[in-house]
Amino acid sequence: MKNKNLNLLQVGLFLGLAGMLLSVFVSCNTASRDQSYFTNEKSDSELILPEDPNSVVEGTQVGNISTDTEEKTIQPSEPDGAPKSDKAVPTIELTSIGNNEAKEESADLDYSKQGSPESNEQRVRSNAPRGAVPKKKSKRVVGNSNSRRHHFTEGDVLARISSSEELWIIEKSRTEDRPVRIPDRDHPGCGSLVTRVNQVQVPIPLEHTDVSAQVSGYVASVDVVQKFKNPYSSKIEAVYVFPLPQNAAVNEFLMKVGDRTIRGIIREREQAKRIYQQAKRQGYVASLLTQERPNIFTQKVANIEPGKAIDITIKYFNTLAYNEGWYEFVFPMVVNPRFNPPGTTDGIGAVARNRQGSSGQSTEIAYLRPHERNGHDISLRLQLDAGVKIEDLRSHSHAVEVKRHGENKADIKLAANDRLPNKDFVLRYKVAGKQIKSNFITHEDENGGFFSLMIYPPADLKNVERQPVEMVFVLDCSGSMRGKPLAKAKQAMARSIRKLRPTDSFQVIRFSVTASQLGPKPLAATPENIEKGLRYLESLQSTGGTMMIEGIKASLDFPKDEEKLRIVSFMTDGHIGNERQIFTEIHKRLNGARIFSFGIGSSVNRYLLEGMARLGKGAVAYVGLDEGAGSAVDLFYERVRHPALTDIAIDWKTSEIENVYPKHIPDLFVGRPVLLTGRYKKGQAPKNITVSGIVGGQRKELNVAVAGDSKSEHRGIASIWARTRIKDLNDQISREGDKGASKEILTTALNFNLMSKFTAFVAVDSSRKTEGEYGTTVNVPVPVPDGVRYDTTVGQ
Repeated sequence: MKNKNLNLLQVGLFLGLAGMLLSVFVSCNTASRDQSYFTNEKSDSELILPEDPNSVVEGTQVGNISTDTEEKTIQPSEPDGAPKSDKAVPTIELTSIGNNEAKEESADLDYSKQGSPESNEQRVRSNAPRGAVPKKKSKRVVGNSNSRRHHFTEGDVLARISSSEELWIIEKSRTEDRPVRIPDRDHPGCGSLVTRVNQVQVPIPLEHTDVSAQVSGYVASVDVVQKFKNPYSSKIEAVYVFPLPQNAAVNEFLMKVGDRTIRGIIREREQAKRIYQQAKRQGYVASLLTQERPNIFTQKVANIEPGKAIDITIKYFNTLAYNEGWYEFVFPMVVNPRFNPPGTTDGIGAVARNRQGSSGQSTEIAYLRPHERNGHDISLRLQLDAGVKIEDLRSHSHAVEVKRHGENKADIKLAANDRLPNKDFVLRYKVAGKQIKSNFITHEDENGGFFSLMIYPPADLKNVERQPVEMVFVLDCSGSMRGKPLAKAKQAMARSIRKLRPTDSFQVIRFSVTASQLGPKPLAATPENIEKGLRYLESLQSTGGTMMIEGIKASLDFPKDEEKLRIVSFMTDGHIGNERQIFTEIHKRLNGARIFSFGIGSSVNRYLLEGMARLGKGAVAYVGLDEGAGSAVDLFYERVRHPALTDIAIDWKTSEIENVYPKHIPDLFVGRPVLLTGRYKKGQAPKNITVSGIVGGQRKELNVAVAGDSKSEHRGIASIWARTRIKDLNDQISREGDKGASKEILTTALNFNLMSKFTAFVAVDSSRKTEGEYGTTVNVPVPVPDGVRYDTTVGQ
């Protein structure tokens, strides 16, 4: 008996100890995040109340929904396990967006008007099948025919989804005095979901990205499909930070859930975020697209159920760069790590996976460790119609398969063995002819006419001798440049220094946390000084953060030689998060200097480098890690050697042209055109224009006949105009402060259905609530860009 009691005591102790261990595990602190891929925290003291059965449900019709399903009934649901309420029947409200005129009326519900919606803000219509005979109900209508509010009882069918409609449902509790605490779902804690991760494959919800692009002339139309799937046993929210081209005009957003496709709507950023958070808390599948920088976006997809798939489609237009006969199509695949100066909170933080929140920045990118993979791959297809003969086509960044269709067209596909999204995809193609005529393309719609114009300088500018220059070489020696990027930058800079003429002078400046330089003032470009500069260059090493602001000050603040044109050449990967501050400081200190930017690496911050060149009236070139620096340097000197057409003015020969951007027209260089976009009165496109500017100290006029593609319709031009206007307004903020520019950006973005820093796309599938209380947030980790060291940019 004693032994039996002892055994029972031992069993009891064992079970008690096991219970304690289990309790410790479930209530783990944030330090345990290193041991699991993602977790969620739920306090023991937290009281989660069931949804109030007397809640008010508001639905807003906002766009189109496509489905193969004949019909689906949506009704307010009873909380799981809650008894049927004996209280008054809850009220259901459907609210659409319209003006504020209001009137009362009583009428039959009309099921007959089932036509296609004409915009994203439609009147609310009943969704019963055609021919259905509704019961007669009392109805209060608020607003005109574009804005109605209907009251139904719980027994009514709330909505039936048809092939032309979409419905949101947002709930509000009537019991304002009843405290309900909602857990913070934006930052995963631990306790509710734990997944062990092996040392090789890291499971993530983003399975695949599919890119489909069409290029006509110099305008690209691109569809990006992100395929999310929940590989876990509980529902999740996926958060993915990703890049797009810095000049992408994002104007369409679709979410596909099963057989339903929901068209997202553009709203003010904060309003869109509130709508998303409400839908997320109530269990509806929802997605939110926000812009963090013109080339960095955040995608959130809430309430992905276990094993379920959700596809997000993003559509955008952009124009291609042109240099010396070569067009360049770029699709960035990964955001590079960014350095943010001390005190910065609105930067782009680089963190190790499972360490979200550790950078102190408003946007964070989680990076995989060097030995990890996440299974996410990318496919890319490009249909190219150059309009003229394609002489050459190549990609230094990726292996591609090319299929030619005659002289002008080609299909390009990313090779199956090169689909790891860890570097920018860059395709360059050379078109026939030594000199292309200026291209003028248009689009006309109910808003009027829009145009895009590329002005190409005449070749005879090459015969004008350049003036002596003061070359200031600025080298990024921060930690992110360690290894191949720094070696490539040194190679390019050394080649540039050797090309200097005896009448030139030069200075070499390095920056990381601080800045230092070759000497107190520029040196004459004598053979002895050039060798001195090369030795100093070779001694430079990479270390520390990227305090580019120190390089800006060092390169622009010292006294200027008035007899020479100052040209500042930055060589950097641009891995910083305070771009706006850099632009502001350049504007303050430019003082007539020209800025030429060299982007070094596989995933360069093109937004930063092109912005610096634009503000500095210079140019930008890129050197990949797998291509030689010689051609880029030679092209740079070709531009410096031949004078720009400065102080450009344009006579459009008509008064019907307006809102031409950029307002401050950049200099015109041989081999590099200027791209302008503007509006004109419908049917009144210009036939020829005159461009004038200063060259060799004298004003020169160029007559440009509008030729090429002026009769074709390019529907993306309106979006490109709006995007260029937004970019110009952002530059205005850098130069002059806000002064109302932010309001103009918001108005333009809303009117043209465009992404901006003040707007966002949101989509909600209200056809059903997902099961479960709430989902765990999973930040999608990405590989460190090719050529970038994890230990110096992310850490251990």
